[in-house]
Amino acid sequence: MTQQQIIISGVGGQGVLFVTRLLAEAAIQKGMPVVTSETHGMAQRGGTVISHLKVGDFSSVLIRPRHADGLLALKEENILQHGHYLKENGWSIVNCPDSKAMEIDKPVYGIDANRLAIENQARRSVNLILLGYALKFRGHLFCGFKDIKAVLSNRFSKREKLLNSAMKALNAGYHAA
Repeated sequence: MTQQQIIISGVGGQGVLFVTRLLAEAAIQKGMPVVTSETHGMAQRGGTVISHLKVGDFSSVLIRPRHADGLLALKEENILQHGHYLKENGWSIVNCPDSKAMEIDKPVYGIDANRLAIENQARRSVNLILLGYALKFRGHLFCGFKDIKAVLSNRFSKREKLLNSAMKALNAGYHAA
């Protein structure tokens, strides 16, 4: 059975918890055990939000430093703030205008999700753009693009406009260069 520990971080209002729920629902649909935990801090004022997602047979909900397989950072600063959670061969997917600006000793894959959100006239879709981009890297996440599309379809089955917007954002990230 696949086991994976992922940190998702950003600031309040960016959709950290929504991405966590989508990934958790994908794990459930695949029949995998999953646990999540989050810290909100001063989220309502733009403060840091961090979510711990564990897929597989785990007994505790929090990820210890140097044990995360991956980090999804919705804000560039979060790589420095939460990069210490990554294990030696961990990876990061980061919303940043220039991935070369990220100087840590682990693989960092950067995407300017803010720019893509503006170009797609969906400023609140940075989270789905980043998730779509992360799904490009086969083997990084326990689930694939089709799994997340299925979760979104189930979640928004009666809200066509919202579903179309979410799918457009997910596709924008997945097909980004």
